[in-house]
Amino acid sequence: MFDLLVKGGTLPDGRVADIAIKGDRIAEVAPNIAAEAREVIEAAGDLVSPPFVDPHFHLDATLSYGLPRVNASGTLLEGISLWGELRDLTTVDEMVQRALHYCDWAASMGLLAIRSHVDTTPDHLNTVTAMLEVREKVRGYIDLQLVAFPQDGLYRAPNGRENLMRALDMGVEVVGGIPHFERTMQAGADSLRDLCEIAADRGLRVDIHCDETDDPQSRHIETLAYETQRLGLQGRVVGSHLTSMHSMDNYYVSKLLPLIAEAGIAAIPNPLINIMLQGRHDSFPKRRGLTRVKEMQAMGIPVGWGQDCVLDPWYSLGTADMLDVAFMGLHVAQMSHPDEMARCFTMVTRTNAQIIGLQDYGLHKGALASLVVLDASNPVEAVRLRPARLAVVSKGKVIARSARGDATLNLPGRPQTTHRRAPKR
Repeated sequence: MFDLLVKGGTLPDGRVADIAIKGDRIAEVAPNIAAEAREVIEAAGDLVSPPFVDPHFHLDATLSYGLPRVNASGTLLEGISLWGELRDLTTVDEMVQRALHYCDWAASMGLLAIRSHVDTTPDHLNTVTAMLEVREKVRGYIDLQLVAFPQDGLYRAPNGRENLMRALDMGVEVVGGIPHFERTMQAGADSLRDLCEIAADRGLRVDIHCDETDDPQSRHIETLAYETQRLGLQGRVVGSHLTSMHSMDNYYVSKLLPLIAEAGIAAIPNPLINIMLQGRHDSFPKRRGLTRVKEMQAMGIPVGWGQDCVLDPWYSLGTADMLDVAFMGLHVAQMSHPDEMARCFTMVTRTNAQIIGLQDYGLHKGALASLVVLDASNPVEAVRLRPARLAVVSKGKVIARSARGDATLNLPGRPQTTHRRAPKR
C-alpha cells in the first residue's frame, strides 16, 4: 500500500510511467505499477516534472511595489535607492507576511525551492530576522536558502562586512556580494577575495551579484573565477546576472569563458528583470541585458534561469511562475531550436537544482517525493503554454490543485470546448 500514486504521467524525458510515493520519498517509478494507494492522481499523459527551482530571488523586498513610491526611471540604481528607504520603514511582520503571501503563489505554481538574497546592509538586520522566520514557516513544503547580500557594498556600506558576518552567524547559509557597486574596481576585486575567503573558512557556498551593469569594463567575474580556483571552491560558486558580458569585447570573452568553465562557476541570468533594467542609458541600438547564455552552455558552464523580483522596487510585474522566466529567456537568448527550448525547461528544474545544491531532487526511486503535474504533454509545450498546475506534490503531500485551462465555446459547427495543447500527430 502506497500513500500516493501518480498514474500514467509523461516524464520530461518522454517516458510514460507511474510514480509511487510512500511517506516523503519516491518508492518506485515504472510503467503500470500494480498496487493500491491511499490517493491516486490520474495524470493520463500529462507532463509530470520535478518541482520548479528559483536560484535567484529577493524575498525580503517582494510584493512591496509602490512603497515608498514607484520607480519612475525604471533603473536599477533608483530601485536600490527606493529599497534603501523601504528597508528602514517596513517592519519584520510586514516582510514576513509579504514573503509568505509570495510563497503561497510559489507553492501553487510548483515552485518548491528558492534561493533568496537577503539584504544585510542595515544594522538592525530586520531583513535577516524576517527571512529566517519565513524559512522556518515554509520548511514543510518549500526549501528556502538564504544568501547574505550586502546590497550597498561589503566595503561601501559603513558596517557592511560586520553585518554580513552577523547574518551568517544568525544562520544565513550562502555568502553573497556586489563587487560592481563598491566605490572602485579595486575595492570590488578586494571584496571578492574577502567574501570567497569567508566562504572557504566556513565551508559555505558563494552567490555573487556580478557585473550587473552595461559597463563592458566591469570584469569582476574574472576575479571571481580566480578566487574560486585559488581557494578550491569549484562547484560551490555562482555568478548571478553577468550582464556586462553582453557588452564585452568578443576576444576578451573568448578568454573569459574558459576561465569560468575551469573554475566550475555556474551562471544565473535573470531575463525578466535584466531586460527591463539594462540599457536604460542607451538610445539605439538598445542593449537588452542578457548575458551570453548559449555561449556559456557550449563551454559546459551550468546556466540556469532566475526570477529575481516580483512586484518590488525593481520590477512591477511577476507571477512566481518559473515558466514565465523560461519563456522570456528563450526569446531573449534566441533559443528557438527544439533542443534549446527543451533545455529552457531543464534550466528552471534540474539545472537550477544542481546549481543551488539541492539533495535528493528528481523523479527516481529514493528521491524526495516532490513533483508537479502540468496541463501539457512535454517540456516545450509547457514553456509555450505556461499551463495550469493540475497537482503539486511537496514531500509526499498534495499541496495544490488547479483546473485545466480549457475554454467553453459557442461556435456553430465547432467542438464545445478547446484547449491550447497541440493536437496529437
